[in-house]
Amino acid sequence: MGSFIQIAAAIAAVFAVTIADSGEIRADATPATCAKQDFESVVEEAAGILRDLNAKNRPAFQEKLRELKVKRKWTHDEFIERAKPFVRDDKTAVFDQSTDELLSAIASMGQEGATAAKPDCAVLLELRARMKGLVDTQTAKWAYMFQKIDAELASGGPKEIH
Repeated sequence: MGSFIQIAAAIAAVFAVTIADSGEIRADATPATCAKQDFESVVEEAAGILRDLNAKNRPAFQEKLRELKVKRKWTHDEFIERAKPFVRDDKTAVFDQSTDELLSAIASMGQEGATAAKPDCAVLLELRARMKGLVDTQTAKWAYMFQKIDAELASGGPKEIH
């Protein structure tokens, strides 16, 4: 297993490119005992799910953007400008804000658990819940973005997107 900092950096890298399928990260009852490796395992598991989510959705979404460019007969410059609302709007900003808050909490909790002399198993449980929330948030964001572009591809003509 890598260090917690390396794993957290890998999760952050997943979000450099925006991330509708989700794996399961369980947030069961508080375990009686836990170890540093348990904290790292939770982070590694979530990082893998997020990488898979991104790898699955990004190419498909980019292809739909290209389809829209062709359908609307946009030039490259028009495409760059008119595609923006499909990847960034008020609702995606809310998803991004939630993601940032979850990442901040996860980094703090994971570091606390990985460096504690005696890891707090309640913190591990909360970390699992936050990681699940992070995966759920990114899954919902991708679903929203696909719904929006699919609706545009199905429509008859160009319209302003807000």
